[in-house]
Order: sequence, then structure tokens, then C-alpha cells
Amino acid sequence: LTQKLLHKFVGVALERLPDLPEWIDLGLLRQEGWPGWKQALQCLHNPRHPASHPLLQKARARLAYDEFLAHQIGFRLHRQAVVQTAPALIMEECTLQKILDILPFQLTAGQMAALQDIRADLASGQRMLRLIQGDVGSGKTILAFLASCIAIQQGGQVAIMAPTEILARQHEASLGTLAESLGITIAVLTGREKGKVRERTLAHIADGTAQLVIGTHALFQDAVIFHNLQLAVIDEQHRFGVGQRLQLTAKGQTPHLLVMTATPIPRTILLTLYSEMQVSTLKDKPPGRKPVETRVLPLERVNEVSVHLQKAIKDNAKVYWVCPLVEESEVLDLAAAEQRFVALQALFGERVGLVHGRMKGEEKDQVINAFRADSLDILVATTVIEVGVNVPSATIMVIEHAERFGLAQLHQLRGRIGRGDQAGHCLLLYAHPLSQTAAKRLSLMRETSDGFVLAEEDLKLRGAGDMLGTKQSGAANFRLADLYIHHGLLQTARSQAKLVLDQGVEHRHQLLLQLFEKDQSVPFLASG
Repeated sequence: LTQKLLHKFVGVALERLPDLPEWIDLGLLRQEGWPGWKQALQCLHNPRHPASHPLLQKARARLAYDEFLAHQIGFRLHRQAVVQTAPALIMEECTLQKILDILPFQLTAGQMAALQDIRADLASGQRMLRLIQGDVGSGKTILAFLASCIAIQQGGQVAIMAPTEILARQHEASLGTLAESLGITIAVLTGREKGKVRERTLAHIADGTAQLVIGTHALFQDAVIFHNLQLAVIDEQHRFGVGQRLQLTAKGQTPHLLVMTATPIPRTILLTLYSEMQVSTLKDKPPGRKPVETRVLPLERVNEVSVHLQKAIKDNAKVYWVCPLVEESEVLDLAAAEQRFVALQALFGERVGLVHGRMKGEEKDQVINAFRADSLDILVATTVIEVGVNVPSATIMVIEHAERFGLAQLHQLRGRIGRGDQAGHCLLLYAHPLSQTAAKRLSLMRETSDGFVLAEEDLKLRGAGDMLGTKQSGAANFRLADLYIHHGLLQTARSQAKLVLDQGVEHRHQLLLQLFEKDQSVPFLASG
């Protein structure tokens, strides 16, 4: 379609625009000085003023508000529709305390508050839809385990789905001892399990022998049949498509759903993307965690960094060396990692390991376990270690070409260190020329380790963009509204949507919902 032809078609459509009854509160309309819906569309498609003219800005703001309002009403209508009864899962206080006493640490105040939220949801007789968002190292996994204990005590099964095999195996390792002490049987199902091992695991899931099932995408395949799935836990939920999450929850009769993310989400985005869910936020880190010092250095000083690493390794330090993103190409990423691996082996000998996304699961495990068991001093890696690798003794993180990474990814990578009782050191190596935005990102990383602060700043730096760093079906992709420019209107739309439903006048907004295709009320949202 040429621009000329497209302009002609738009003109024909504008001529056919009907006069629709106003759905925005008239008081708000007058207060903001917004034009009517039809006038706003005509103004934007046939501008007679420069883009900075107030009339154009008001027309755009009015249509952005329409989109926010449709989105929020659609969310609330859907939430009313999907409130489903579910088995009430109740654990007595004394039983819970016995489990808490077994833990090798005390829960933080934030974890205790989130646990009480989960207990109340599970005991309510309605299906739980709860998001636990917590910064890296805030202790989300133990909350998933405690929720699992409640479901298993009532004779149910639990599925924990992780986005990578590394993370699934990490959950198995971190929860295995606790589960064994409580008599809970764990099964692991990933793409690695083949033949008779897989058949035996599937049989144990089907007959209920496997009470806590940890796995990857393999969990929602047709061959996986649960005996009595009562709780589904989705870890790093933004890594999964909505359809995949629906496939997992379809394995049971309205199982409770707990989703977790270590990607701190700005409050504005949270209100938008997760309006249908209850949210618990973990702000504090477990006691004993030491802060991570972050330094920013030019790449020309890489040899100097290597010299300092030699001294640190003599003092028993363990080092991650993350290689750069290269044009979003896994093949080129691997080439960069292999090149750095060879260079570091020349300096440090055989105590340097390499892990990347193209390795088989067993190979990755072997290298990571060698790093964890002190057989390796340096682990060279691509971003495959961003989630799921937990080596408490690792204290140094070097990120090469840090200017190529987003804030959220840099923060996640930095979260791999400082997980034990030793202070951590993160070195961000950058190459010239450095763009203004990249310089600001690196400066923010040096100034704060608070993931929620970084998330808010990321919103300012990137604008609307792809807030969580990954596209997924079902996420809020706005056509007219820009979350950075118009975020002040979101809370107003949220309040107005609540008022509309409280007063029972949602029928007056049916045309608005149809315009933004929200009249079907987003059937995917029950997946979390």
C-alpha cells in the first residue's frame, strides 16, 4: 500500500465515523479540555498544527485514556467472570510452624506477609491467582515450597514450571533436602528425561506418587497427566506464553495458581499488566546478604582486570565472566564467549569453564557443578546464567560490553553474586563510543542495587517499549496509549472502571469495549 492510497482509505473511514454517545465522565472531559471521540480521531488524522500544539496533544491524550479505560473495564469484567470455586486448602498454624522450624533460616517480614496472603487465598474456597514479585535473591522459591506443602498436605499435587532446565534443576537441588525431611516426593521432568526414565516419571505423576513435580515446558505436554493437581507455580512467568500457562492449569480441576517473577515491575506497569491478579511484593533481602559493589570500567582495561582476578582467585574468589550480546545472534554470542574462554584459559589454565545455550543439559550441569564444587575458579558464560544459577561462593561478576545489555538484564546478572555471606563485586566493562542512554544505564547500575528503582528508571529511559524485556501473547500492547507519556491517566482510568462496575453501568461502555476489542474480555487472563 502506498502512503497516498492509505491516506485515501483513512479519509473514507473518517467520513463514515458515526456520532457515538460519550462514555467518558463529563466532569473529567471538561476538566481535561478533551475533544469528543470523533473530533479527536479527525484531528489526529488531519493535523492542521505542529505536533506540539495543545489540541493535538489533548486529542491523543483523550484516545489514550479511552484505551486505558477499555483495558481496565475489560480486566474487571473478566475478573468477575473467572472467579472460580476451588478446594479450600488449609494448614493449621502448629503444622506450619513445624515446617518453618525445619528451615535453616528465618523468613523475612516480607516473606511472612506474602505467606499469609497465600494461606488466605488457598483457604478462601476461590481459586488463587497471585503474583509474587521480588528482586533477585529475595526468597520467592521458599514461598512456592511452603504453598506446595499446604496443597500436598491436603492430598494434592503441585507443579512448578521453570523456563530453563538449569532453573528446574536448581529448584530440585535447593528444595530436595527440605522435601525429603518432610516426606514429600519430588519428580523432575524436562526434555532430558528419555525412554524408561521418562515413562517411570510419567507413571508416578499419573498415580500421585510424585507429589511435587518440577519441570520445564515438558510439563504441559499431552502425555503428562496429573492424578490431582491442586496448585500450579509458574516461575519467571514472563518467559512463558499465555497459551502455555493455560495448558498447564488445564491439567487439573481449577488448580490454584501462583506466579513468580524476579523482574521488578514499575507500579504503573504492574497496575496495567496484572490488574486481574493479587500481588505480593518482596522488598527485603534475607538477613546476612552482603551488598554488591559495582564499578564501571572501559574495555581497554580488561588486562588490568585479569591481573586483579589473579589476586582475588588466590584469596579463594569465584568469578563469572559474562560475554556480550552480539546482534541478538546465539551463534555470534557463542563465538565471543569461546574467544574469551580461550584467552582466560591462557592466563588461568584449566580452572576456567565455559557454559552456553547450545550445550546439552548434562554438559551444562557438569560445568556448573564443577564451578560450584571448587573445581573451577572462573565460569565464562553467555546470558544462559541470567536465571537459575545459584553458587553462593561466587563473589565476582565481570560483564563484557555491558553497554549492550538492558538495565533489567544487567540487574539479573548482577544478582548471581552476593548470594552468600561474602561481599560481591560487579565490574561492568564498556566500549566507546557510549551513547547517552547506555551511559545513564551504567551510571544507574553503579548508584543503586534496588531492582524496583532500576525498573522505574528503565521505564523513563525506554519509554513504553517492551517493559518486561520479552514479548508475550496476552500482554498489554497499547496502540494509542504510551505508558511513559500517559501513565498519569492510568490510575484515573482504573478508578473510573471500578466506579462503572460498582454502579452496574458497564452496558454504557459496550461500544468502547468493542472499539478496543475488549468485549470478549481477554479469555487468556485466567492463566496469570
